[in-house]
Amino acid sequence: MNLLKTSAVASLALALMLGTAYAADIKIGVLVPTTGGQATYGQDMANAVQLAMDEINKAGGGNTYSAVIGDDACDPQQAVNAATKLASSGIAAVVGGYCSGATIPTLKIFGDAKLPFVITAANSTKLIPANPGNAFMINSTGNDQVAKALEFWKAKGYKAIAIVNEGDAYSQDLATLAQKSFTDAGGSVPAFETVNHGEQDYSAVVTKIKAANPDAVFWTAYDDDGGPFIKQLREGGYQGDIYVGDGSTSANLFKLAGDAAEGVYAFSSPTAEFLPDAKSFADAYQAKFNVAPSSYGPLTYDGMKLLADAISKAGGTDSAKLIAALQAEDYKGIAGEITFKPDHTLGRSNFVVVVGKGGTWTLAQ
Repeated sequence: MNLLKTSAVASLALALMLGTAYAADIKIGVLVPTTGGQATYGQDMANAVQLAMDEINKAGGGNTYSAVIGDDACDPQQAVNAATKLASSGIAAVVGGYCSGATIPTLKIFGDAKLPFVITAANSTKLIPANPGNAFMINSTGNDQVAKALEFWKAKGYKAIAIVNEGDAYSQDLATLAQKSFTDAGGSVPAFETVNHGEQDYSAVVTKIKAANPDAVFWTAYDDDGGPFIKQLREGGYQGDIYVGDGSTSANLFKLAGDAAEGVYAFSSPTAEFLPDAKSFADAYQAKFNVAPSSYGPLTYDGMKLLADAISKAGGTDSAKLIAALQAEDYKGIAGEITFKPDHTLGRSNFVVVVGKGGTWTLAQ
């Protein structure tokens, strides 16, 4: 054995005796839509992961990280294909998950592969029973969103609301939860409509809503269809309040709805402009990608930092140890504190109410 090898063996032996872990190059899967109608959100999430990795790697003194992107296109079948490829690519864990309907079928794949999964955007309550125990949700669930909505609607004094969804795991779950919560509280839902993704003509739904004359309309699906729906709703003469769920809280809604988005309310996860601790993140993001972070940038950035922290505490990427470390986390991110309930959902609600003014979102309360 030459001197170099002898020295290396001696250093390893000393490190083991002292309990020192050697740094590792760790690959992390990033499951996001980089094509399709929600690609803007997906790219934002991928960018946030890369920014977090760059900062971790630059800081030195521990593990280094690289990303392997899996494009789920917000489509369940493509998500299965993407997850299957990621699971066989040598990754240690997964960050991401935007569309709930596309995220749900990946849970078993990542669970079977013993890959911890930090879900940073998808928040349908249908994810909870489908979780084999490896996934952790850092965006508040639909239950939390509806609780915030009910609080706001009560303050507004609404007696009747119309709800429109697209039948997918996210929007239908949110719509059903909102309907039950509002009617249990004594309100009525005179119009509960399901439309198809990619719908071009909403005139039939607009006619039903106008006939029902609700105090407000709640669109629970994504912004690519929400924009045209809101525009046609206003053009059709509806003058009541309009609300959208967190899947529509992007600048894209203003591009698609135009002036009709003025005064629209949204239940939003914490975005950078409303987070006092997110300025350095937003500045670094803008400098690196030449665009401002979108709705799920902060949460996904936190998700990657959380995962790296858990890997450090677990002393590596052993699945059981890493899952235990995630369950025990009490991490302070730019979007707030992250702790988990026994069902691996976020220990607190993070929703705020925003309103469209002058082509951008501002706090409504």
